[in-house]
Amino acid sequence: MTTGVLVMSYGTPARAEDVAAFYTDVRRGRPPSTEQLADLVRRYDAIGGLSPLRERTAAQVAALEAALGAISPGRYVVRSGMKHADPRIERAVDELAAAGAGALVGLVLAPHDSALSVGEYVERATAAATAQQMRSVFLRSWHDEPALVAALAARVRDAARGLGYDLGNAAACERLEVVFTAHSLPARILQSGDPYPAQLAETAALVARRCGLARHRVGWQSAGRTAEAWIGPDILELLPTLAREGAQAVVVCPAGFTSDHLEILYDLDVDARRLAERLSLGFARTASLNDDPDVFAALARRVHALDPGGA
Repeated sequence: MTTGVLVMSYGTPARAEDVAAFYTDVRRGRPPSTEQLADLVRRYDAIGGLSPLRERTAAQVAALEAALGAISPGRYVVRSGMKHADPRIERAVDELAAAGAGALVGLVLAPHDSALSVGEYVERATAAATAQQMRSVFLRSWHDEPALVAALAARVRDAARGLGYDLGNAAACERLEVVFTAHSLPARILQSGDPYPAQLAETAALVARRCGLARHRVGWQSAGRTAEAWIGPDILELLPTLAREGAQAVVVCPAGFTSDHLEILYDLDVDARRLAERLSLGFARTASLNDDPDVFAALARRVHALDPGGA
């Protein structure tokens, strides 16, 4: 039996003229104000136009497809489905059904589970699969995947080395701080036992242990521009704290993200870096996973293990 694999991601505008519609979709059908739209366009312009997320996602999907093909040739059909842009999650499920898939395995290109992030993807994919009479299962979290931990640890070491710090020399790294970040979510999730913050903390601890870090912190970034409280501290609040405490340099590891996009290339590479420079803090951001072959080979193994079609 053919198994469909649905790779879900946030999405991004394909063209400059799609930005307003994309932003409206992100805002659940509420068009942005003129000022809000102008600010988003300004941030895209600052990273060279549009986000590279669409191309990065396509490369990730191709990496997963190749890895699955190596495990079980001809068994898997892989499609990309996006939350806020075409091709939508529902369309991708329909395409998998049309391709003859009798079952579906879904995963989101984000390692940490939350009802407000991964949960929303799963709900939409489940509904679409049910409409197609397809059995569906989901890889909801892979925050402790050894290949992920190894890849992030290697990138932390490289970023520290770029600032002149050898993580093998603990004494020489006393003034270096490593901050692991993920996209902030509304603080109300803290009252519901949502696994998101604890999973990020666990990823950070696993990477820190592998790197031999004496100290590290968890921070948050890219909070939505709404009236409600979001999880903190935000990286832009944390950097001044680090400077006051005597840090001389900081490595930011955006462990909650898997590829280059606006929240990396602007929120960290522009906003956070600019603030660090004003604070006289050395600043480095770890390289994104993008289509890292070891990570996607590991995800392929996890997808294969979940396959409801059997071995």
